[in-house]
Amino acid sequence: MKLGLFEIILIELVLCLLLWVVDEYTASLLCIILPIICFGVLVIALIAEWIEPSKVPRLFFKALGVSIIIPLITFGIYFMIFGSIGWLEG
Repeated sequence: MKLGLFEIILIELVLCLLLWVVDEYTASLLCIILPIICFGVLVIALIAEWIEPSKVPRLFFKALGVSIIIPLITFGIYFMIFGSIGWLEG
């Protein structure tokens, strides 16, 4: 079964929102760390692709871009719904 970009977006969005509901401390750390790591991998992959083109599908680059944006979107959704992050308030 091959997943398209839309399915990847939905799966990642649901998993991130579920993580926010279950444990907001872990979710907040992952929403900071995951986009940074994905951005680094995307930059290195794009530089490598620019130097020597390969047969890596474009879906890989799109999925990395989505993995940068979705955690930030879920953070925004959670913050708009609940108004604050509980573990920061003490």
